[in-house]
Amino acid sequence: MTAALLCFLLAGPVLLVAGSPVQNNGTVPVVLWHGMGDSCCNPLSMGAIKKMIEEEVSGVYVLSLMIGKNVIKDTENGFFMDVNEQVSMVCSQLAQDPKLKGGYNAMGFSQGGQFLRAVAQRCPSPPMKNLISIGGQHQGVYGLPRCPGESSHICDMIRKALNSGAYTDFVQKHLVQAQYWHDPLNDDLYKKYSLFLADINQERAINETYKKNLQLLENFVMVKFLQDTVVDPVDTEWFGFLKTGQAKETETLQESVLYKEDRLGLAAMEKAGKLAFLASEGDHLQFSREWFITHLLPYLH
Repeated sequence: MTAALLCFLLAGPVLLVAGSPVQNNGTVPVVLWHGMGDSCCNPLSMGAIKKMIEEEVSGVYVLSLMIGKNVIKDTENGFFMDVNEQVSMVCSQLAQDPKLKGGYNAMGFSQGGQFLRAVAQRCPSPPMKNLISIGGQHQGVYGLPRCPGESSHICDMIRKALNSGAYTDFVQKHLVQAQYWHDPLNDDLYKKYSLFLADINQERAINETYKKNLQLLENFVMVKFLQDTVVDPVDTEWFGFLKTGQAKETETLQESVLYKEDRLGLAAMEKAGKLAFLASEGDHLQFSREWFITHLLPYLH
């Protein structure tokens, strides 16, 4: 991720001449959750995003989530800490932050996108207003073609574990990526043993609280990267996925059972104009400052 967002930085240094920043009165706090292989505070990635938002929205409070006691643990936990525990930890942190009591906008990068959706579904207080998922994998992944940043050796180990048994108890509990691994050739195993994704996507049963809470969002924005070489299939960034029983043909969110039966409230949200599907040219998490300001900044006001 660091390398990808370094490209973002290099693409935008002359794009600082954006419109006048929003004034301090009435700003909505912003919560950021980083992706795999990154941390809350890397000056080349999340630190740069935090700084940019603060420059563009005058006086805004931006919280970049640290999962653990330091940056090293934060990065490691993005690979090895039970996702449900991470979500619970974040819910507690947000509830205890007095600056967020009136509500906040959430922006998740890569796997941080689906993790923040879990926060929206499970923890409605303080209220999340807008959820912006940037390259998030809302129907999971069925491949790990390329690793972000300097984590290639870790990803080699992850691939081996996923191929040997993604839905075994040990792998599910100790490998983050296994918890949103979605195998269309083993749909029954996925639905039965996926500790995280199958739960938040209502695969086993319909949790009406999840459905109700997600629909409290004012907007759910999903950004897909058209040349993504990290996420497989890329359709998952718009909540699409591979059709069950094979691994070649994909379907859109609107073609899925999840949408047709409205198990999560997404069909109702789209009818109400609450879903936004945005596309960005480039590889995973690569975008210019200008693109960010034009397409995403309006949702942070």
